[in-house]
Amino acid sequence: MEILMGIAALLAALCLFSLFSFKAPNGSAAMSGLADAAIATFLVEAIHKYVMGNLFGIGYLAEFGNMVGGMGGIAAATLVMLRMGIQPVYAIVTGLAMANLGILEGFIVGYLFSFFVPLFKKYLPEGVDVIVGVLTLAPLARLLGIFISPALEMLMGTLANMITEATLLSPLAMGFMLGGLIKMVCTSPLSSMALTAMLGLTGLPMGIAAMACVGGSFTNGYIFHKLKLGKSSNTISVMLEPLTQAHIVTRNPVPIFMSNFIGGAFAGTIAAYFGIVNDAPGSAAPIPGLLASIAFNAPQTLFMATVAAAFAGLLGGVIGHQIYKRVLAERIPLQQFANG
Repeated sequence: MEILMGIAALLAALCLFSLFSFKAPNGSAAMSGLADAAIATFLVEAIHKYVMGNLFGIGYLAEFGNMVGGMGGIAAATLVMLRMGIQPVYAIVTGLAMANLGILEGFIVGYLFSFFVPLFKKYLPEGVDVIVGVLTLAPLARLLGIFISPALEMLMGTLANMITEATLLSPLAMGFMLGGLIKMVCTSPLSSMALTAMLGLTGLPMGIAAMACVGGSFTNGYIFHKLKLGKSSNTISVMLEPLTQAHIVTRNPVPIFMSNFIGGAFAGTIAAYFGIVNDAPGSAAPIPGLLASIAFNAPQTLFMATVAAAFAGLLGGVIGHQIYKRVLAERIPLQQFANG
């Protein structure tokens, strides 16, 4: 039951963010802003605090990474509003009001206030609109952020605890499911960094998510190469950062996502077997996932797990390619772009 609840919690979170991204007004732009915020804060924190600071003992970078990691709310509100076309001054003042609040609070406040800001320009004279706007937005944004914070923390904490408990009860089963699902998110227009950051995943679940993204890179590389999806530069790019090839992925979802689930599931199972842990939330991406994991695992263990995850991801690509080639190719032909 714990395992089923953990999987259900993850699927519920994925469905929620997918529906928002594709159905909400400007949902895709807002999710892109959220992904940018995760990169700007949690990626910097993961590398500088945990690797350069805690692992290599550079105190300045540890302090710097810790400081940046605490600015998720500021970054999310600012970048979401900028992605939605709001003037920078409004985005900045709303973002600053999110100091010491989480990335999800900043995301929600930034999204909602993006619909509120145009009213200042519509109903107030030029110049006055900016003064009244910034003086009004800041306290209102802060008030809303503080109001919704307890409920969001409880909700995200509950989801994270359910996933963590299920993973600890049955590491291999959850490694398979969690790894497969997270790698699909990693390759989709959604952001696995943002998802794992909002859930606050740490420990073994975050280790599984990170290594699934690392191993799944080889899945993407193989499937792009065998199906000739673009040029060699596209293949290299999708291995390093899948979101750079979203235009190809979204046109060919069946072979790519199917292969990604298989490769990510295999890599996640490998991570669970080796007991890979990662206490840097939001590092679920190929390069950050590997670098952040260095700080929390024995070098020999991480090396063996990484090599095994790479082979597992490659195997997932082979299996996915064969399934598509033998069963689905005639029914679901590939879609290409003239520029690759």
